[in-house]
Amino acid sequence: MNWFEVKVKYGKTFENGVFKKVSEWYLVDAETCTEAEARSIENIVPFAESELEVKDIRSAAYNEVFLGEGEKFYKVKLSFITLDEKSGAEKQTNCYTLVQADDLREAIKNLDEEMKGTVCNYRILSVLETSIVDVIIHNLKV
Repeated sequence: MNWFEVKVKYGKTFENGVFKKVSEWYLVDAETCTEAEARSIENIVPFAESELEVKDIRSAAYNEVFLGEGEKFYKVKLSFITLDEKSGAEKQTNCYTLVQADDLREAIKNLDEEMKGTVCNYRILSVLETSIVDVIIHNLKV
C-alpha cells in the first residue's frame, strides 16, 4: 500500500457557528499522487462549504497504519532488532507507523497492543503528534 499526505484547503462552519477557511492534512492510500488527489477531493467535497483546493501532496513512508479511537494521529519511529544468522550480529531496521489515539500515552499503548503478536523485538525511537486529521483508505485489506 502506498501512502500520501494530502493538504486540502476549504471552508467549513465550526460548532460555534463561525465559518472559516481551514487547511487540513489527510493520509490517503493510492497508487499515484493523481489518485491520492482524486480520492481526497471525493471524500472531502461533501463536507466542504466552499471551494476545495488541494495545496500539497507528498509521499509518506508509513509501513503500518493502526486506526482506532482517538482524535489525533502519531508518527512512531520503530527499530526492529533481528539477528543475522551467519554472523550472529544484531541488525536494526527502522520503520514508521501511524497510530491513532487521544494522547501520547494512549498512542504507545495502542502500538504495543497492535504489536503483541510480533515475533521480532522492537524499540520505540520516537513518537510525534502529526497534523493529520483523518485517514482515507481505499484498499482495505481484511
